[in-house]
Amino acid sequence: MRNCCGLRNRTSYMNRRSWPRKRAACWPIRKRRRSPPTSPANGLYLRELKSARPETRDFNDNLRQSFRRETELLFESIMREDRNVVDLLNADYTYVDERLAEHYGIPGVYGSRFRRVTLPDDSRRGVLGQGSILLVTSVATRTSPVARGKWVLENILGTSAPLPPPNVPALPEDATSAKVVSVREKMEAHRKNPVCASCHKIMDPIGFSLENFDLTGKWRSTDAGIPIDSSSQMVDGTKLSGPASLRLALLSRSDVFVSTLTEKLMTYAVGRGLKYYDMPAVRAITRAAGRNDDHFSSIVLGIVKSAPFQMKMKPPENTQSASLQ
Repeated sequence: MRNCCGLRNRTSYMNRRSWPRKRAACWPIRKRRRSPPTSPANGLYLRELKSARPETRDFNDNLRQSFRRETELLFESIMREDRNVVDLLNADYTYVDERLAEHYGIPGVYGSRFRRVTLPDDSRRGVLGQGSILLVTSVATRTSPVARGKWVLENILGTSAPLPPPNVPALPEDATSAKVVSVREKMEAHRKNPVCASCHKIMDPIGFSLENFDLTGKWRSTDAGIPIDSSSQMVDGTKLSGPASLRLALLSRSDVFVSTLTEKLMTYAVGRGLKYYDMPAVRAITRAAGRNDDHFSSIVLGIVKSAPFQMKMKPPENTQSASLQ
């Protein structure tokens, strides 16, 4: 059943992140308005940022808020300038204030006002070079190649990361050990267990390529005094040698990223998880956007025109019972 009020509200959310300016005739006059949802960037990438607690002296809540604002502004620039959505991975610019610019090593930025700057090198291009993503894919005391690999699999490539087998020992955090080892050395020792290796061979190569970023996204050349080795090889044989090579590998699969992003935007728009019967609409939107250079507006327009967005879709009542038979 079509719901004109709900359709109008959700269309406004998608385009303006706010309620419609004029009240629809079908709204009750005294209906209390709820707060509109937050930026899609929050739902897509930033859910865990507020709970991250890195144990490092150069991190504080001001930097956390700068991380959040940087990602929001990049996402909004893609949306407002109607850019190709693949620029989320490949943008050669970002938004920084003085605190964030200092953290990234970008000179000439002063004050608390965020401004658009061209990135000085390819390693920090797109969301994979942003502190928000690098922080939420770390643990309190170190980077996590597994978490970073898992994040790329799920949010860029649209692939569910394999579940860990039961009773797998955690990575040792032996601060009392006489021998200082890097995160990569710990991971490689952990992977010697064949049970562990089956999962880690998928995620770890991606995470290793991002090891030059520390747990808060600051660039580094050593870990525990040991030179960073960011070389690795993905399961399909693609060789990686750092963040720039990972970005190029992902860009070669840009159609997969566009499909994944479309699914996430559709989920945000309809306010529920997608089901198998939504996927034909997602594929149709992705194909249509591809014919228009994957501009952001093409995806949004496709979502707004889609049946899942326009209709109140009720899951089939016998789906669960049928699957159990």
